[in-house]
Amino acid sequence: MSANSFDARSTLRVGDESYEIFKLDKVEGSARLPYSLKVLLENLLRTEDGANITADHIRAIGGWDSQAQPSQEIQFTPARVIMQDFTGVPCVVDLATMREAVKELGGDPAKINPLAPAELVIDHSVIADKFGTKDAFGQNVELEYGRNKERYQFLRWGQTAFDEFKVVPPGTGIVHQVNIEHLARTVMVRGGQAYPDTLVGTDSHTTMVNGLGVLGWGVGGIEAEAAMLGQPVSMLIPRVVGFKLTGELKPGTTATDLVLTITEMLRKHGVVGKFVEFYGQGVAATSLANRATIGNMSPEFGSTAAIFPIDDETLNYLRLTGRDAQQVALVEAYAKEQGLWLDPDAEPDFSEKLELDLATVVPSIAGPKRPQDRIVLANAAQQFASDVRNYVSDTGVDEAGKESFPASDSPAVSNGVPSNPTTVTAPDGSTYEIDHGAVTVAAITSCTNTSNPYVMVAAALVAKKAVEKGLTRKPWVKTTLAPGSKVVTDYFDKAGLTPYLDKVGFNLVGYGCTTCIGNSGPLPEEVSKAVNDNDLAVTSVLSGNRNFEGRINPDVKMNYLASPPLVVAYAIAGSMKVDITKDALGVDQDGKPVHLSDIWPTEAEVNDVVANAIGEDMFNKSYQDVFAGDAQWQALPIPTGNTFEWDAESTYVRKPPYFEGMAMDPAPVEDITGARVLAKLGDSVTTDHISPAGAIKADTPAGKYLTEHGIERRDFNSYGSCRGNHEVMIRGTFANIRLRNQIAPGTEGGYTRDFTQDGGPVSFIYDASQNYQAAGTPLAILAGKEYGSGSSRDWAAKGTALLGVKAVIAESYERIHRSNLIGMGVLPLQFPEGQNAETLGLTGEEAFSFAGVTELNNGTTPRTVKVTTDTGVEFDAVVRIDTPGEADYYRNGGILQYVLRSLIRS
Repeated sequence: MSANSFDARSTLRVGDESYEIFKLDKVEGSARLPYSLKVLLENLLRTEDGANITADHIRAIGGWDSQAQPSQEIQFTPARVIMQDFTGVPCVVDLATMREAVKELGGDPAKINPLAPAELVIDHSVIADKFGTKDAFGQNVELEYGRNKERYQFLRWGQTAFDEFKVVPPGTGIVHQVNIEHLARTVMVRGGQAYPDTLVGTDSHTTMVNGLGVLGWGVGGIEAEAAMLGQPVSMLIPRVVGFKLTGELKPGTTATDLVLTITEMLRKHGVVGKFVEFYGQGVAATSLANRATIGNMSPEFGSTAAIFPIDDETLNYLRLTGRDAQQVALVEAYAKEQGLWLDPDAEPDFSEKLELDLATVVPSIAGPKRPQDRIVLANAAQQFASDVRNYVSDTGVDEAGKESFPASDSPAVSNGVPSNPTTVTAPDGSTYEIDHGAVTVAAITSCTNTSNPYVMVAAALVAKKAVEKGLTRKPWVKTTLAPGSKVVTDYFDKAGLTPYLDKVGFNLVGYGCTTCIGNSGPLPEEVSKAVNDNDLAVTSVLSGNRNFEGRINPDVKMNYLASPPLVVAYAIAGSMKVDITKDALGVDQDGKPVHLSDIWPTEAEVNDVVANAIGEDMFNKSYQDVFAGDAQWQALPIPTGNTFEWDAESTYVRKPPYFEGMAMDPAPVEDITGARVLAKLGDSVTTDHISPAGAIKADTPAGKYLTEHGIERRDFNSYGSCRGNHEVMIRGTFANIRLRNQIAPGTEGGYTRDFTQDGGPVSFIYDASQNYQAAGTPLAILAGKEYGSGSSRDWAAKGTALLGVKAVIAESYERIHRSNLIGMGVLPLQFPEGQNAETLGLTGEEAFSFAGVTELNNGTTPRTVKVTTDTGVEFDAVVRIDTPGEADYYRNGGILQYVLRSLIRS
C-alpha cells in the first residue's frame, strides 16, 4: 500500500469497470514534465513506502530541473520483466540455485518466486543451418530441439515450478515482436489498480516497446532477477532529450533509413544514460511500426530509452493486434486522465533538444562494423572501396580496373579497389567467381524491422518484381528470412507473396533471432573454403541492428545494416562493389539491364498490400494459445518439485557457484593488492567482445571442455545456448575472435600473457586466469572509451567475475555493463579526466594495488581510490558506484547475494 502522502489515490471508471489510480496532478510541477518522467512519477506515487521511496523522491521528480546533471537517486519498480532464452536461462538457473541456498541457510525455498510477472520468449536458439529450401524451417526447428532439449526441459520445469513465470515456446517469434504484438499492456491492471505498463528486459532491445508508450529498457540478467524478486531498480533521475519530428518521409525512404539517420544524429549528440523522447507534429505522422523500429535502436544510439507518448495511433495498433475493447478503452481513458496523451503542439521541459524534418531522410545503410556509421546509399559502393582497405593487404589491388564478375552482373570495378578474384565450384559442378565485397549473407532477420509490415511487404514486392524480370540471388549468397512472429508469414501468404520470396531464396528459416545474434549458421562449405583460403573480405547485408566485428559470421569481415527491401536487392546484386542506385542488378529474360528502380515498389503498392492482407484475425490466431506450445514442447519430460534435479552430466544446465560458502552477514570490503592485468583493451570494446557468443571452436578452452565431456564437435551448439553452464561460459569470456588484447600484441582472440610463468608467455585467457586464481592473485582489466557498449549481456559481467577479475579501469562505460559489473562484485573505476592507460604509461605488465575501497564499510562510497603500480605509477581513479543501492550490492558481493539475504531476513 502506498503511503499516499500527496492524497493522489483516486478512482477511474471506464465502462462498467473501476480502477484505483494515483493522480499525477496532485504533485506540483507534474504538468510540465516529459512523458517518460510522468511515468516515473506515477511509479513513485504508487510504491511510496516512506523508507526506500519517500515523499522527497516524489517532490524531486515534480521539481525536476531539466538542466541539472543527474544526482537524485530514485527506486523504480517495473511492472513486469521480460526475457529471451539466452539471457533468461541463467536467470532461471540462478533462481533455482537461490532456492537451494535459501534452504541451506534455513529459509523457505518457496519464497523464491517472481514477485512481478515474468515472461520468457524462446527466440535466440534457432540457427539458420538450412536455407534456400521450402523445408528449411522444419529442419532448423528439428535441429533446435535436438541441440537444446536439456535447456527446454529446464524452462518447462521453471514454467511449472515458479509462480508468475510464463514461457513462450520455440518457433513462435522474437521477444520484442511478441512483446509489442501481445504481451505489452500499455496500461497495466493488477490488484484492482491501473497504472502505466513498465518493464525491464534481459535484452537491450527491450526498448522496442517504447514505441507503444511503454517505458522500459534492457538490463543485465542480474538486475532482471532482482526485479523479478521485488527489488526496485536503483537509478538517477535522468536527463531527457527531446527529439522533435516534423514533416513526413518521402516516397522511397523506409523506417530503416529513418532509424539509421536518428542513430547517427544521437550518437553524435551523446545520449548515453539519458532518456530520449519524441514529440512534435511529425510523431502523429509516424506509424506505430516505425515508432517501434526507432525504439528498438535505442541501444545503438546509447540512450536508456527512446519513447513515444500514447495517441490514436497507439490505440489503432492495440485494436489491430487483438487487444480487447475494454483494454483499449482503459488505455485511452487513463492516458487522457493522467496527461500522458500526445499533444503534437506541446513543448515539455527537456534537458536538450534535437530536431529532424522527416522529409530530409534519404535511403541509407550502415557499416561496415558499427550501427551509427551511416552511409548514404548512393555513396555505398564508393565508401566500400575505401573501407575494404582496412580488411585486406595491399596486394591484389586491381589497378587496371578490370571487371571481376561476368558482364551480365555489371558491377564495374573502380581503379584501385582491392581485388582477388577467386573461382568457386558449386556442389552441382557449376563455377562462379567471388571477390572482396561479395555479399555472402543477405538476411531479413527479426527484431528491428520484421515487426514493421511496410518494410517487410516492400521486401516481398522487390522479390516479386525481381522474379518477374527473371532475377534471383547470386549463387554465393546465403539468403534467410527469419520473421519476428507468425503474423508476418500469414500476411505474406494471404497477399500471395511467399512464392516470390522463395524463388529469390528468402525461404523461411525460423521465427527468432538468427543472423543479428550470430546464429547465421555456416556459409556453404565451398564458399567458406574460398573465403578463408584466399583471405577474402566478404560482406553481409542484414535488416538487423547489430553489425559489430566477429558477430554475424566468422567468415564475414564486413557487415552492413539495411532495410529488408535493400537486403533483397543486395542478394540479387551479389556484391558491395555494385552501386545499386546506378548499376544494373542483372539482366532480364531479354538481356536488358534491370536496375533497382525497375523493381522498387511504390508507396501506394506497399500500402495496398498492408491494408488488404493484415487484420486482427491474424493476431488472434497466432496468440490464442501462445504459452501452450506444440506437441513437441508439451512432450518434453520434466522433473517435479520446487527445487531442480541437477544432472551432473549436463553440459547445458549446471548449478553455478555464486552462493557457495555464503554466510548471512557479508564479509567487510577489502582493498585490492597485487592485481595483475588479464586484458588491456582499446576503445569501443563491446559486450560482444567480452561475453561468449557465436560458435564454439574445438581448439578453444570451451571446445576442449565439451570434448572432454563426450560431446562431438557437430553437437557443440553455440555459446548462447550454453548460458546455463558456467563452465562453458567462463571459458568463452573475452574469447571473441576479433578481440585485441594489447598485452599480447599480434594476437586476435582470447589470448593474454600469463605472468605466473617465467617471461609471461602467451596463453588462453581462461588458462591464465586459472593459474592466477590458484596463486591467489586478483585480476584487473584496463580499457578505453565506451567499455561494455552493445547488448545487455549478463555473462559479460558474470564471466569477468568468475575469471577472478576484481576491478576494471576504463575511460568511460556504457550504462548496463557498468551496473552489471557491480552486480557481480566487480569494482568499476574510471581513469582521471583526460587520462588513460597510454598517457599514464601503463603497459599491462604491472602489478596494481587499489587503496581506499574499504571506505565502503563505513556506509559511504569513496569518490576516488588510490591506484599504484609496482613500477611507480600513481593516480586517483574515479569510483563508478553511482548510487547508494549499487554500493549495497557491492558490499554484499553482488546483487544476488544482497537479494537473497534480504529475502531471508524478511
